[in-house]
Amino acid sequence: MSPTDPGLINSGNTAFVLLSAALVMIMTPGLGFFYGGLVGKKNVLTILMESFFSLGWTTIIWVLVGFSLAFGPDVGKVIGSLHYALLMHIHETTPLVAYKIPLLGYVMFQLMFAIITPALITGAFANKMKFKAYIAFLTLWLFLVYFPVAHWVWGGGFLHQWGVEDFAGGIVVHELAGFSALATVFFLGPRKYKDKPHNIMFVALGTALLWFGWFGFNAGSALRAGGDASVAFANTQIAAAFAAVTWVLLDVAKGKKISTIGFCTGAIAGLATVTPTAGYIPPWSAMIVGIVAALVAYAAVSYRAKKNWDDVLDVWGVHGMGGLTGIILLGIFGSAKVLGSNGLIYGGYAFFGKELAAAAIGAAYPFVLTYIILWIISRFTEVKVPEEEQKEGLDMFELGESAYEP
Repeated sequence: MSPTDPGLINSGNTAFVLLSAALVMIMTPGLGFFYGGLVGKKNVLTILMESFFSLGWTTIIWVLVGFSLAFGPDVGKVIGSLHYALLMHIHETTPLVAYKIPLLGYVMFQLMFAIITPALITGAFANKMKFKAYIAFLTLWLFLVYFPVAHWVWGGGFLHQWGVEDFAGGIVVHELAGFSALATVFFLGPRKYKDKPHNIMFVALGTALLWFGWFGFNAGSALRAGGDASVAFANTQIAAAFAAVTWVLLDVAKGKKISTIGFCTGAIAGLATVTPTAGYIPPWSAMIVGIVAALVAYAAVSYRAKKNWDDVLDVWGVHGMGGLTGIILLGIFGSAKVLGSNGLIYGGYAFFGKELAAAAIGAAYPFVLTYIILWIISRFTEVKVPEEEQKEGLDMFELGESAYEP
C-alpha cells in the first residue's frame, strides 16, 4: 500500500482519538471556571479569558509552525524541522502508521495539550499580570519552552531517544506549567490586594469538566482503542479518587472542616500526578500514586504558604510537584507487563535513573526560561498590574467588562 492509502487508517482508533481530543479541549474552559471560582468576582472574566485566549492564539501558532517544531523531523535532537509548517505534507489519509490514525487527527489531539499547558500557568499570576504582557508571554513561552520540550520527550528529541517515558504529560504539561508558574511568582512578587474565592460552584463545575476531560487526556494518549486505553482510564479514576479523599482526610487530621475546595484540589493533584504513569503502571499502584499525590501536593501547598510565595492558585504545588512526583513514581512502578519499561521495583534501575534526570530537567528548564522570558517582556511593556488596578479588579481595567451587575 502507498503511504497515503486509506487502508492504513483504522476507523475505530480514529474515532477514539478525535473524541479524546474533544474531551481535552473542554478541559481548557473547565480550567477557566475552576480558576474563575477561586478568584474574586472582579477578576473572574480576566482569568477565564486567559484560558479562552489560549484556545485561539495557541491554535494559530500550532497550525502555522508549532506542530512542526514539536513533532516534525528531528533537528539535532532538540527541535523539529519546518517540514509540517502550515500543515504542509499532511493529507486526510496521511497515517500515523504505528496507530493507524490520520496524522491530522494526531495534530489536533496534541494541539489540545499545547492549549491547556500555558493556560495552567495563569493560576499563579491571577490578578497580577497585564493582559498584553500575557499575550507576549504566551507566545514566547510556546516557542521557547513548550515546543522544544514536547519535541525532547515525545517528538524524537534527546530525552525520547534516551528512553525517557511520559505517558500523557507529567513533564510536558504539568512540570512545565508548574515550574514556569513558580518563576512567575518570584518575578512578579506578591499582590498587595488579595481576594477570596467568590464562587465555589464554579470550582466544582470546573473540577467536573477537568476530571471528565482527563479521561481523554490520559486514555486518549494510548492513541488506540484497546487495553492500553483501558488501563489509563482506570488508573486515572483510581488515582483521582484516592487523592481527593486523602486530601479531605488530611484536612480533618489538621483540625479543619471537610471542604469542597479541598476535595477538588486533591482530585486535580491526583489527576496531574497519575498523568505520566497512566498507561504504564498496574491499577494497584495507581492507588498508591493517588495517596502520594495528595501527600506531596498538600505538603507543597503548606510549604508555599509558610514561605509566603504568592502562587495565587497553587499551580506549582499541585501541577508542578504533581508532574515531578508522577515521573518519579513511573520510574518506581512502571511495568513492562502493562506497557513501556520496568521501574525500580521490577529491577529497572537504569530506567529509574533516567526518569529522575528527566524530572530534574523538566523542573529546571521551564523555571529558568520563564524567568528570562518575563525579563525580556518587561523591557518592552509593563508586566505587573499596578496596585490601583489590583484593588479595583482586572475585569474593568483589562477587558472593560464585568461578570456581575454592580
